[in-house]
Amino acid sequence: MCGILGIFDKKDLDVQHVQALSKRMRHRGPDEQDFQLNESKTGIITHERLAIIDLQTGKQPIKGTNNAYVVHNGEIYNHLQLKETELKDFSFSTKCDSEVIVKLYEKYGTDFCNLLDGVFGFVVMDGDKYMVARDPIGVKPLYYGQDETGAFYFSSEMKAIEDQVEKLKAFPPGYFYTKETGFVKYYQPDWQDDKVCTEKLDLDKLRDSLIDATKKRLMSDVPVGVLLSGGLDSSLISSITARLLKEEGKELHSFSVGLDENAPDIIAAKQVADFIGTKHHAIHFSFEEGLAIIDKLIWHLETYDITSIRASTPMYIMSKYITDLGVKVVLSGEGSDEIFGGYLYFHNAPSDEEFQKETIRRVQLLSTADCLRADKSTMAWALEARVPFLDRHFLDVAMKIEPSVKRPDRATGKIEKYIIRKAFDDAEQPWLPENILWRQKEQFSDGVGYSWIDQLIDHCESKITDEEMEKAEELFPFNTPTTKEAMYMRKIFAKHFPTKSAAETVKKWIPKWQDNEDPSGRASTIHEQTTEVVLV
Repeated sequence: MCGILGIFDKKDLDVQHVQALSKRMRHRGPDEQDFQLNESKTGIITHERLAIIDLQTGKQPIKGTNNAYVVHNGEIYNHLQLKETELKDFSFSTKCDSEVIVKLYEKYGTDFCNLLDGVFGFVVMDGDKYMVARDPIGVKPLYYGQDETGAFYFSSEMKAIEDQVEKLKAFPPGYFYTKETGFVKYYQPDWQDDKVCTEKLDLDKLRDSLIDATKKRLMSDVPVGVLLSGGLDSSLISSITARLLKEEGKELHSFSVGLDENAPDIIAAKQVADFIGTKHHAIHFSFEEGLAIIDKLIWHLETYDITSIRASTPMYIMSKYITDLGVKVVLSGEGSDEIFGGYLYFHNAPSDEEFQKETIRRVQLLSTADCLRADKSTMAWALEARVPFLDRHFLDVAMKIEPSVKRPDRATGKIEKYIIRKAFDDAEQPWLPENILWRQKEQFSDGVGYSWIDQLIDHCESKITDEEMEKAEELFPFNTPTTKEAMYMRKIFAKHFPTKSAAETVKKWIPKWQDNEDPSGRASTIHEQTTEVVLV
């Protein structure tokens, strides 16, 4: 993964200034840096590289056959297949997956994004013309804006351009942009219409498609690990990865994080790691350590959403530990809860139809929540997180399944995410321990130790006065904080990102069909346990 920046139609380009803007994202790509100007010197693209594929010749920007260049943040998992098919008549100067983007542009113009199987934010610069695109779900971040002269800016993180543009926005997932066409929605899957989601459940197809999605994400020229919380989603991905790597005779490192050895996730992750045979690392952090990094964390995350900050704190701490070990790529379980209705509030869905609409809405919002958290809290330490559940082909399988078999029902014993659990329920060659496969949903910020959130709320209560809360709407008219914890985080965000448009890029994660807006899973009446298990 990397950090990209593109500026176009800028008459007074200052290359040193642009390089300084790009350097604000150096954490995303500490391995190599470079830039390319267009011939008229009104356009420039820069790249901060984290070398994952083609460590020797993959430096960017990459030049096409003619005069086009590309900078890319992400991975194109089918780049080898594209070289053998769509691009068989082209020669390549690198082994980097990103080079296929500029070659596809040279062959098809802008009509090629649906040929890409992967995650991406990219900019192609072709003289005074340019094309910018973001992957279908928004796994990779991308922002854009215009300055007072009308020049366009595009960057992987808002911190590179917020103080340069008059209006900052998040680039919409599944779209590409050119000056001539404006925004074009290239990703239009059938499942975005809930009325077509009527396919019968095929457990074998569901299981095999997730295995395929995981397998393609093992593409790497550097060591790969797994984030293992001990919850269903990360445990499934870890188990699949362990089996695939075992076939190649490779060892897999797994990582969990919690306040101490009594944290729910630490206990469950150790059980899974022993079962699937990984070399496991359990990272502990104190409340004080978590609190101390929140200011810097919000700068990295570029959000004030409570759910994202609560969950990103342990993920940020764990990511530093992982990169210090020399691991540069990890697989993670984001997306499953949105696809299968895994959050506990889904138990309260009033109908199959409303359940399905909510899963679609949640998947479409992933770029503002779990994808944002997974990318930015790991890339703060130049660690790439890959998310098999959000593979576009797996989504085509999972999202189209009729909602009646996906919707949880505690009265009949149908637990949340029942069908993905059932797909991997193999008595002969079990993928997971029985109690893990059927473990209740535990949101990551809860699973690291319930006292993490409890102490964080108490701390914020002590730092924000009642008088400040009375002025909340005056201070922050957009997404006005309604709790002292929200006010505490919002003040830090505003210090780093003071503009109104920066605040408007943030979407708050709020559970639906729930009496309160607390994003903690323990706030749901469905949650079975509100006190931690203590080892004896």
